Amino acid sequence: MSLVKYESPIREPLVDGKKTYHDVTEDICRTIEAKPTRLWYIGFFISLALLMFGVYSVYREVVYGIGQWNVNRTINWGWDITNFVWWVGIGHAGTLISAILLLFRQGWRTGVNRAAEAMTIFAVMCAGQFPIFHMGRVWMAFFTLPYPNTRGPLWPNYNSPLLWDVFAISTYFTVSLLFWYSGLLPDLATVRDRAKTKFRKHFYGIAAYGWTGSTKHWQRHESLSLVLAGLSTPLVLSVHTIVSFDFATSVIPGWHTTIFPPYFVAGAIFSGFAMVQTLMLISRKVMNLQDYITLGHIEAMNKVIVLTGSIVGVAYLTELFMAWYSQVPYEQDIFFKYRIAGAYGWSYWLMMSCNVISPQLFWFRKLRRNVLFTFIMSIVVNVGMWFERFVIIVTSLYRDYLPSSWSIYYRPSIWEIGFYVGTFGLFFTCYFLFSKYFPVIAIAEIKHVLKTTGESYKDDMKPLDKKTTEEFYEETHHH
Repeated sequence: MSLVKYESPIREPLVDGKKTYHDVTEDICRTIEAKPTRLWYIGFFISLALLMFGVYSVYREVVYGIGQWNVNRTINWGWDITNFVWWVGIGHAGTLISAILLLFRQGWRTGVNRAAEAMTIFAVMCAGQFPIFHMGRVWMAFFTLPYPNTRGPLWPNYNSPLLWDVFAISTYFTVSLLFWYSGLLPDLATVRDRAKTKFRKHFYGIAAYGWTGSTKHWQRHESLSLVLAGLSTPLVLSVHTIVSFDFATSVIPGWHTTIFPPYFVAGAIFSGFAMVQTLMLISRKVMNLQDYITLGHIEAMNKVIVLTGSIVGVAYLTELFMAWYSQVPYEQDIFFKYRIAGAYGWSYWLMMSCNVISPQLFWFRKLRRNVLFTFIMSIVVNVGMWFERFVIIVTSLYRDYLPSSWSIYYRPSIWEIGFYVGTFGLFFTCYFLFSKYFPVIAIAEIKHVLKTTGESYKDDMKPLDKKTTEEFYEETHHH
């Protein structure tokens, strides 16, 4: 008897229930082939309504100018750049789950990676709109493009970190899109082969690019996945580092600090994983995917949230320590007088309690594995991370060096709020369409781990634990 143990029998299964390969295909394709549920329609139409409100808000800003927003003399970055950084952060977890966990051969990524990759693409689509419309005169956007100049001596300012953002985020979007789509190919071919109508067969046939499942196809698919994972891994670190340079390369107190790059990256992974949890728990409930998105997956994600939340907490304390240690009065005023105790002090303490204190509850195993608690926490973390960006921008800008230019209390206008709400509409409209017409869990990858981490495999291994090492050794060598 030759027996190879790939997986520790102590670890819990990643696929619950006695599933065969056919069951996996049936369970995951069911949501694509059945008619949408009432819940799906309700969610989709709410998202569309939010999107339309967002479109109108952007129309107001483009037609009547940036004065439609409540940005003022000192706070010239209001909700727009706050939301831009927040959405880029949301997009981080997808590539991290896909790329880094693939390179480290982590089996638990299979249940969550597809939705996380889709989330990355939709979040980056939402993020990219904020800097474009913040220009005010959006028809001048092509001025930033590095093409041979026909307007005399006017050139884009390559020293500006906002221009680095353009390159970083467009590269990130392209690689993430390729990664997501190349992973979809085997599953699209499965849906194509099961299609009942001519249109579906044709649509999924074109989308699957003639995938046949031959050894050559799988071989190329594997090597492409590894190459894209290798490309994406540095991108996970570089994109939010470059976004942090928007602040760190300036000379404004509270911004010019070298801790920003690692602290922004940790914060982005933190908020991204929380958003993946929100989406996965909703999908798990609405589509009955409890056997594939197990408590083991949820717990593994919560462990990452605890780790990154703790890193962010250390960064906050480091900022406070450096402000005190530097003995620069302007730095000390920003942190101790205006951030902690000023007019916006409430937002600072909200950020601290959501991002640093509340995730520590996940040290308890019972809470890490509680679905309702995890869902609430995933929303709390993202609220906290939004306020982190708000605190960095508004509390550093509303008190200038000159008291004469100090701004009145900044409140967003209805059109600023509308723009933000509209990006939620875009994000969820895309996600609902994706979850209806594409497999929300990677069928091929679940089948790949089924033989090593499925429940039936774990049960077959259990008798082995009861044997002594000598018995097991004799038995295998005897055969």
